Amino acid sequence: MRILSKDLRLQDVTIMYFTALAALMVILVASYQAPSAVGVVELARSEPRPPPALLMPFRVLLDPLGELKLAWNVSYERQEVTMELKVARLKHGVVLGMSERGQLTRADLVVLWDSGSKSYFGDAWSDSEGHVTLDSQQDYELMEAKWTSEGFYLLFKRAFSTCDPRDYLIEEGTVHIIYGLLDQPLASLEQLNLSGIHMGLQRVLMLRPDTPPPTLPPDVQTLDVVAPDVVIPGQETTYWCFIHKLPENMAKNHIVMYESVVTAGNEAIVHHMEVFECSPDVSNVPDYSGSCDDKMKPGKLNSCRHVLAAWAMGAEAFYYPPDAGLPMGGPGSSRFLRLEVHYHNPLLISGRRDSSGIRLHYTPSLRRYDAGIMELGLVYTPIMAIPPQQHTFYLSGYCTSKCTRTALPQGGIFIFASQLHTHLAGRGVRTVLVRGGEEVEVVQEDQHFSTHYQTIRVLRKMTNVLPGDVLVTRCTYNTEDRLKPTVGGFGIMEEMCVNYVHYYPRTQLELCKSHVDLEHLQRYFSFISRFQGKDECVCGEDSVTARYSRLEWDTFSTQVLDSLYKTAPISMHCNQSTARLFPGDWDKQTLPAVTSVLRKPPYPCEVGARPTGRPAVGLV
Repeated sequence: MRILSKDLRLQDVTIMYFTALAALMVILVASYQAPSAVGVVELARSEPRPPPALLMPFRVLLDPLGELKLAWNVSYERQEVTMELKVARLKHGVVLGMSERGQLTRADLVVLWDSGSKSYFGDAWSDSEGHVTLDSQQDYELMEAKWTSEGFYLLFKRAFSTCDPRDYLIEEGTVHIIYGLLDQPLASLEQLNLSGIHMGLQRVLMLRPDTPPPTLPPDVQTLDVVAPDVVIPGQETTYWCFIHKLPENMAKNHIVMYESVVTAGNEAIVHHMEVFECSPDVSNVPDYSGSCDDKMKPGKLNSCRHVLAAWAMGAEAFYYPPDAGLPMGGPGSSRFLRLEVHYHNPLLISGRRDSSGIRLHYTPSLRRYDAGIMELGLVYTPIMAIPPQQHTFYLSGYCTSKCTRTALPQGGIFIFASQLHTHLAGRGVRTVLVRGGEEVEVVQEDQHFSTHYQTIRVLRKMTNVLPGDVLVTRCTYNTEDRLKPTVGGFGIMEEMCVNYVHYYPRTQLELCKSHVDLEHLQRYFSFISRFQGKDECVCGEDSVTARYSRLEWDTFSTQVLDSLYKTAPISMHCNQSTARLFPGDWDKQTLPAVTSVLRKPPYPCEVGARPTGRPAVGLV
């Protein structure tokens, strides 16, 4: 009996051991594949009411056909973004993601996919080769998923910062959105490689001011500056220019708001638009409607550089502060406006007609202040350059205390919006306010900047610039793909570093920019040439561009140039609206001493509170 009892106990122990082992294997496999699958029906039981309808003030078409629509809502109080994705024709899933510059590698992803019998929704990431892996920390919270008459609808949310190193930090500035559709089922998400499916890219400003727009005056009128029934060329990229004439002897008005007018059906092709005022010194600008790149276009179009309005895909209407308006018409203004429309037509659609443009809302009842636009940053000159094959190189332009003390009123000015600008090598732009030698406020910053997405950005908080303050605009560049130095200038392969700030009350100061002192730059050329064993003759006609090009670019010549830009005196362009300098000596100004004391406010993970991720959600 004892033997029998002992045998039974051994059997029991054996059965219990293998049962526990099998259960452990099931748990491990389930956690690797798609853990805690929760059916839609079960979700419905736990949530008797659907989520409340959310206002989605921001929206953009993602793909050229307009079949993927993204809308979102920003809560600064909860530090989260709620997103609504509509897919017109869903097959086996959809991928939406964010990456540093729109790459398919090292991207933060949210994926809806099916295995043939069941669908899943989850947070994922791509590695350096584009392979996709389900994230161990699920930070996208699914709120609703359903079929509608417009296609498939997803509602989900995510915190600005998840404290997950594989997740993208959502911050102010440009966000590069990548997207794609799945045509085949996936037995496992790990089967997916983004390089194997058709993916697209769209850029947006995800974080925007959450203040309600001001009310327009009752006597507001509208003026449409639109393309004249243009036939969009069947090529990927077109910049179309059109000259619009205001009525003769138009009285002074205030522009108080503007918005886009996009021809129905072309919402996915019209990429961005700008309206420029021509120089008042040019008495007549000839009619023109054609490519901005046409070498035969009238030369006077180049005088139309003063930005009045700028819109990019996904941008909402732009409102001026209640106390200010942008002057249009009246003495000292031009009656000629240049509209520039960028058509992005990757599908090479031909024969499509377009009359898109910008609608200006203006009032004859003048507000208390005229708004103005001031250029900050670097002068358009080859004196400033970026060496070749640089992963990161910085250039800074200064608006000095001497200039602001000379040109600004006692109470200063209030910056309420800005438009950042570089050319193709630009990667980031940052303007800071310096007072008493210390940084006190970031005016505008975009560390994911792209020259392909330039719009006027309203500040969440206006910046008060006082006489004696300094404004420093620093641009970040990447020239890894270039073998020659990139100099400053107007060409697209040359570079700029500009922040067009919108402010009030308007002053005579229209341009507050700098460049390194030319004499010190010439000393640099001579020093490096001697160091490199070159005995060259520097003639009067020898251009700065040529001297940059003749240098041998290595670590030493690059570091010395960087040091020169950070320590040498500067020449200031403290220009009035007449393009003349304010009285005074503006050459060989001492570089402003700036102490960097600003840092971004800490996100929760930086002070020890790590959000808890969620499991992937399975959808029946």
